Amino acid sequence: MSEILILYYSRHGATAQLARHVARGVEEIGGMHARLRQVPPVAPVTQTAAPPEPETGAPYAAREDLRECAGLILGSPTRFGNMAAPLKYFLDSTSAEWASGSLVGKPAAAFTSTSSQHGGQESTLLSMHLPLLHHGMLIVGLPFTEHGLSVTRDGGTPYGASHVAGTDGARAVSEVERDLARALGRRVADIAQRLGAAA
Repeated sequence: MSEILILYYSRHGATAQLARHVARGVEEIGGMHARLRQVPPVAPVTQTAAPPEPETGAPYAAREDLRECAGLILGSPTRFGNMAAPLKYFLDSTSAEWASGSLVGKPAAAFTSTSSQHGGQESTLLSMHLPLLHHGMLIVGLPFTEHGLSVTRDGGTPYGASHVAGTDGARAVSEVERDLARALGRRVADIAQRLGAAA
């Protein structure tokens, strides 16, 4: 069974919630499985380091997760229109995978969560695309044949799935956001499966 790695950072749980919907979409494609992994927070040297395994949620990612995946979907909350530092820190440690080409030719996508409709969703998604391009991955977005993109009053963009969590982070994923997240997971899994069959 081929696996799609869903790799994310989530501070208050909104991005993790969206990751689970992306995973459901991946598993709607027969023979494909979602591997959920998170990255640990980064802390100034004056703070205590995170435990080696998270207390809740998906296990922390290891570099072999990248080498073993048939596709990759990155998720991060928005930080001033950019991906959060913990995800960037993890990606900055993948020079060995870049040098070996272990991700070249695999499909990849991104998703994000913001506190407001105009909190930088699209620029955050684009910031996650950049390291994927450097790894030689094939960027997958959401086409406008996905009806939700035309009607959403919440999250969802051609650049990837998104969620408006509200200023307190408590807003649940809406039906349209959920459907678009699942569509993104399905698209990456379907393309990975086709690429695998053609190899």
